Amino acid sequence: MIRYVAPSLLSADFNNLGRDIEMVNQSEADWFHLDIMDGVFVPNLSFGFPVVEHIAKLAKKPLDVHLMIIDPDRYLERFKDAGANILTVHWEACTHLQRTLSQIRKLGMKAGVSLNPHTPVEFLEDILPEADLVLIMSVNPGFGGQKFIQNSISRISRLRQMIDKKGCNTIIEVDGGVGTHNAGELYSAGANVLVAGNAVFNSQNPTESIQIIKNA
Repeated sequence: MIRYVAPSLLSADFNNLGRDIEMVNQSEADWFHLDIMDGVFVPNLSFGFPVVEHIAKLAKKPLDVHLMIIDPDRYLERFKDAGANILTVHWEACTHLQRTLSQIRKLGMKAGVSLNPHTPVEFLEDILPEADLVLIMSVNPGFGGQKFIQNSISRISRLRQMIDKKGCNTIIEVDGGVGTHNAGELYSAGANVLVAGNAVFNSQNPTESIQIIKNA
């Protein structure tokens, strides 16, 4: 089973963004994770298209873009043009989720769907064949540095069972409170991709932290 690490640039030093991007380029990390927040779907704002475009010019690894915004369908093509390789939307924000995921794929990106901590994973059973990725939020979205919600482990396990039962190739990503202390438990529960923000960029040795998380 694949094990990927996707450092979250929301926790990077934006005064030294080029330096932090190059660190990820040279590390064992697999993707760059970009959180896009609109201040409506979540109570915070992050960055928009110009920053994504700048990151895409410097990044040597795929951009994993997570849209924490309302009405994401308006912007799918613009994120493709900005450099997104993987585009994830929220179940809670999409009225016609199958159509949204299909459009993301038609644009040439991998299609992901994310669930907030209170949303049952069972809601995704019928849509799994349409999703390349499911992102389990293990904190309430909108802010970095939150404490991991322990119930997320059972949610990951149930989702893994659903995916395996259906014979899908959908991979599981986990975001929120992830670090060297719980990476092994998350992989064991069935996760494939771990998003790590503070655990990487606030570390004394970010490259080593990425290595530890990936090989936990």
